[in-house]
Amino acid sequence: MHKRRFLKIFWSVFILLTLSGVLLSFFFSNLDFSLNWHTANRSSAKMAPLPSECKEAIVQVYAARAFNWRGLFAVHTWIAAKEKNANSYTVYQVVDWLRFLGLPSLSVKKDIPDRIWFGQKPLILSDIRGVVAENIIHQLPQVVSNYPWKNHYVIWPGPNSNTFIAYIARKIPQLHSAMMPIAIGKDYLGAWKFYDVAPSNTGYQVSLYGVLGILLAKEEGLEINVCGVVFGFNFKKHALLFPGIGYISY
Repeated sequence: MHKRRFLKIFWSVFILLTLSGVLLSFFFSNLDFSLNWHTANRSSAKMAPLPSECKEAIVQVYAARAFNWRGLFAVHTWIAAKEKNANSYTVYQVVDWLRFLGLPSLSVKKDIPDRIWFGQKPLILSDIRGVVAENIIHQLPQVVSNYPWKNHYVIWPGPNSNTFIAYIARKIPQLHSAMMPIAIGKDYLGAWKFYDVAPSNTGYQVSLYGVLGILLAKEEGLEINVCGVVFGFNFKKHALLFPGIGYISY
């Protein structure tokens, strides 16, 4: 009886907090549900250095609210890289719509590095330059080639765009990129893998199919994953981790 009562209270609190986070996200994330993905803004956010003005190697990790209703819950994440003296960026990401064209969901191509993601301005999660960036760029092709879910995309719990970037971050420690707590899919480790380093490589995590788990790391803090929704604390940022919102400073 006590166990049943505890579970009832637990799930009631979980649902209440999750819905509260989504409601706050609805009012404060500036999502425009009237946008059509054919016509939504996909121009440069003017955040990445121009290749003509910056000759050194650059690697940047970006995240932006997902398109339409998905943006209430999660972000889309990608990597942009420019080799030393190169005149363009290569963008690495996983996108769902490529599958409908009969193509792998994994996309690697020359592109605008800091595209506004269908009306949502991105954030820079990591910005690495110079020799360290050159080293990362040298590793990227092999790591990307080994990504095991090139032809798969599952919104929840993964593998998806955030799974891809988290995978790369774990394989290339110099990237030193902590994923946002609302990057749903980042904790998906595969069907038979339940333990790994955190994406930032500053701690460790245990995860059951990305649906249930715990992460403790210097960069990410303490993350508790319940049904793909993350609660916890980021001690470095002095912030609570909350569904839909991400960070709430304290």
